[in-house]
Parts: sequence; structure tokens; C-alpha cells
Amino acid sequence: MKKAIKVVLVVAVVIIIAGFAAVSYLEKNLEALSAMEITDVDLTKIKDGTYTGYYQSMPVDAKVKVTVENHAIKEIKLLEHGNGQGKAAEVIPQKVVEAQSLKVDSISGATYSSRVILKAIEVALMSGLN
Repeated sequence: MKKAIKVVLVVAVVIIIAGFAAVSYLEKNLEALSAMEITDVDLTKIKDGTYTGYYQSMPVDAKVKVTVENHAIKEIKLLEHGNGQGKAAEVIPQKVVEAQSLKVDSISGATYSSRVILKAIEVALMSGLN
């Protein structure tokens, strides 16, 4: 019986340590995401076309398809959004189209998702540079 108790205690300690490590990892990712710079791409240098961009910062990821015509963002489709509680950020692509800029405000309560979606759009636009 004593051996079973020791095994249960060891397993419990390992689970607790793994939990703390996972939380620490997520906190570091979220801090980096908050500090990450999103560059506003010069649309006059983007060739007409459709570009795909993907960005992930645990626990959020996004994949977008951006269509550019006559040096303007015509459409942004959000293809994937692993969002946790950040579903409200799914309006970001429309805000970017309206502003013709990546310099749009994050959605309150969905800041991390907002930033990941913006970064995915940036990645897509960067692939269209001349």
C-alpha cells in the first residue's frame, strides 16, 4: 500500500510541475505577442494578386487570404482562426480593408486574436512585395 501511495504522489508532483511549465510557456508567448510589432505594408509596392498568410502564437493562430487590386486591399478572407475566446477579433479583416492599413485598433477582450490576425495579414502582404 505504501508503494502505491508513493507512486500516486510522484505522478501528482509530475502533473503539477508540467502544469506550471505549460502556464509559464503560454504567459511568455502572450507577452511576446503583446510586444510584437506589426508593420504597415506599403500597398503601392504590392503586386495585384491573392496572397495567403499564416501566423501562430500559442494559443492563437490565423490563416488569411488577401486580395490586392490596383495597390488596394480588395478583400481579406479569414480562412482559419484558432481563437480560444477571441472570436470577436474576426472583424479585424474588414477593419483592415476599410482602413487600407494594418494600423487598426485591436478588439477589446480579443487583443491576442486581433494581433495574430493582423500578423497573418502582414505575412500575406509581405509575400506580394515587388
